[in-house]
Amino acid sequence: MSHYLVTGAAGFIASRVIRCLVEEGHTVTGIDNLNEAYDVRMKHYRLEKMKDLPGLDVQVMDICDRPRLTELFKNARQPFDAVLNLAARAGVRSSVEDPWSYYNTNQMGTLNLLELCRTYHVQKFILASSSSVYGSNNPMPYKEDANTDLPLQPYAASKKAAEVLGHVYTHLYGLDFTVFRFFTVYGPAGRPDMVMFRFCQWISEGRTVHLNGDGEQSRGFTYLDDIARGVLLGLNTKGYNIFNLGGHEVITMNQLITMLETRLGKKAQIEHHPFHPADALGNLADVSKARAGLGWEPRVGLEDGVTNLVNWYLSERSWARDIRTD
Repeated sequence: MSHYLVTGAAGFIASRVIRCLVEEGHTVTGIDNLNEAYDVRMKHYRLEKMKDLPGLDVQVMDICDRPRLTELFKNARQPFDAVLNLAARAGVRSSVEDPWSYYNTNQMGTLNLLELCRTYHVQKFILASSSSVYGSNNPMPYKEDANTDLPLQPYAASKKAAEVLGHVYTHLYGLDFTVFRFFTVYGPAGRPDMVMFRFCQWISEGRTVHLNGDGEQSRGFTYLDDIARGVLLGLNTKGYNIFNLGGHEVITMNQLITMLETRLGKKAQIEHHPFHPADALGNLADVSKARAGLGWEPRVGLEDGVTNLVNWYLSERSWARDIRTD
């Protein structure tokens, strides 16, 4: 069995990936800086759910802290077979307010890990990227060879920069580097700054639903378990690869609100705001490359996925209702 380093261990996607790796019999070292980019109580909740997983060691550490990272690689209980860099400063709008933190984590943090992989002969690297790199000038569904040189926000630009760094290390040092561009991931215990959690909480608690634009902007939502399964498949790829991982069903924000209203048995109180210039009007993945190269395609439909999210929220409502969604 293998030993993996997973960054962003307390994050939404990383925590699910870690569980999948452990269930396959692997050992995992997880690191997370537990920053307050969103309500840290959600991160502690995920960590609590993982505390008894066998073969898992989670440490509080920042991928921007190169000296501590170096010690981690140097003193690892066994060499790392791969690095799964799932840590990130995420969120398109927040990156407009604080672009420095996004570049520190998403670009410099990735560079630190790449250099340590080179130094300690770790052959495999997986990078969590984003559909945001496609900007607004590409035809949908987005294909991996589309032009990604015109991002709309510092977040997308920092992810593009990390992707390009990976190509450099593949070219110079033969690193096997796999990029996954995620498309609007959702599910139980999801990020509270994203629309699925926000709308679910706001409607459930009778709070105002703040909706930018007319609600006709659309997203191809992707269920968490599908994403985690794709990430694990990427551990077997060689060379430099980019794959979309995205949902097969696209809905508008208005349709999403209706789905949540039905499951929660409550009517949304909607307040419209101007459309944010950092947002995209739509996103939809072409996953034919992942289907052909990985044998991957999404399995969990929106009807089941949204139901799972709502059921989780209602079961955890005693504390989830107080989670900050700003």
